[in-house]
Amino acid sequence: MRISIWPGAGQPWSDILQTARHAEETGWDGVWIADHFMPNAGTGRDPDHPTLEAGSLVAALGAAVPRVRIGTLVYGNTYRHPAVVANMAATVDHVTGGRFTLGVGAGWQVNEHEQYGIELPPTKQLLDRFVEALQVLHGLLRQSRTTLDGEYYQLTDAVCEPKPVQDPLPIMIGAKGEKRMLGVVAEYADMWNTWGLPDLFAHKSAVLDRFCAERGRDPKSIERTAQALTVVNGPLPEHVAMPAIGGSPAKLADAIAEYRAAGLDELIVPDAFLGSGAEKLKAMDTVLGLLNG
Repeated sequence: MRISIWPGAGQPWSDILQTARHAEETGWDGVWIADHFMPNAGTGRDPDHPTLEAGSLVAALGAAVPRVRIGTLVYGNTYRHPAVVANMAATVDHVTGGRFTLGVGAGWQVNEHEQYGIELPPTKQLLDRFVEALQVLHGLLRQSRTTLDGEYYQLTDAVCEPKPVQDPLPIMIGAKGEKRMLGVVAEYADMWNTWGLPDLFAHKSAVLDRFCAERGRDPKSIERTAQALTVVNGPLPEHVAMPAIGGSPAKLADAIAEYRAAGLDELIVPDAFLGSGAEKLKAMDTVLGLLNG
């Protein structure tokens, strides 16, 4: 099972770079960056907290950190035209020498859409648009020319050159919905990502397997990634609507073992509860040691 770090984009670039370089130097497999422009609105959050932009960060990390895989966790489809995303992804893949993973999702964070005047349509239209976007991405990144006459996107004999270094550049879809979204994963994804503790991951992974069977696709052809808030030493966060693991090295080791037993290919560790500076780097070393132990 691989392990990757997710440095939050709400910290200074110097801290993000230090985290990524430490991951590189100590044997982590990847670095992921979330795609948001501001914190999600909610109790206890500073709505004005500075947040760096994901596309710029992955390009910068790709140039500055030469070994680990770099990926987006995940680009919100409503924020950029998928043809623009395809060109961005191909460029970052060249910057990284073929180490980029394009993570995409339908989009969801309400306050970003409200502040920037970006449409956030009802769920059906949101997912319909996302499926068309995936067709655009597959076409531009994997075919010489792409034509699509969709409801949301229209491309005419469109090119995206140069193509990525990787053939194909892996597309990861962030999804949890069991009615439709995991079916979209089964049809379009090389990798899948979700939030969840080991038991929930195992359940949704089984649902994805069923969608793959319906489509005649080998479920093993889709790599599975997941994350939970991670605490090495100390109480798990309260009043946070996100799954959390750890609290002690022993409990964290148990959770890692459960993910591995459930068939997880890559555990992604958010750095939000790992501390800062030297404390964070020490916590990262502990997590990596537990995985390898």
